[in-house]
Amino acid sequence: MSIPTIKFYVREGLLPAGELTSPNQASYGETHVQRLRLIRALLDVGGLSVAAIREVIVAVDDPDRSVHMMLGTVASGLVPRYDREPHSGIEEARKRVAALIAARGWRVDPVNPASEALAVALAAVDEAGHGAFVQVLDTYADAAERVARTDLDYVAGNVAREELVESVVVGTVIGDAIFSALRRMVHTDTSDRMFGEAT
Repeated sequence: MSIPTIKFYVREGLLPAGELTSPNQASYGETHVQRLRLIRALLDVGGLSVAAIREVIVAVDDPDRSVHMMLGTVASGLVPRYDREPHSGIEEARKRVAALIAARGWRVDPVNPASEALAVALAAVDEAGHGAFVQVLDTYADAAERVARTDLDYVAGNVAREELVESVVVGTVIGDAIFSALRRMVHTDTSDRMFGEAT
């Protein structure tokens, strides 16, 4: 990593300054290397902005913040935000999401960014004329529960707070890509079995 990049991270409050060894040189230790890995994971894999990374760093460095709250800060930064004009479709979708959360007993706030992302997706599928797609929502939720538990079992293997955060970022972003690829592979297989020509 280049010296200007490291200096930029220090200026932005993402990385603590190194120990001065001379007027224009500083020494960086293993904790700096770990922090740099976290910053790169948040930036390159997570796609977070510098401001969002700063929020995560503050959460990681706050010993009074629970692991759950810290991971929530990270996960919130990874959820895409959508700008939509509120209309009856989105409000109905939000109600559907709140009902899903209640029915499943999930400890999720209906105004959680992921809840809003789901509401936007449900409103979009309804607007596209495929409102019946919500009939598979429970099946999707079942699969999501299994995948999320698997993700968190993996994350729980890490003890250090920074490693937990890095695991969440990598596991969520790359895990989404892996799950999406697997899903499309199974789509191809199932499509061939259902609609392909008999060989």
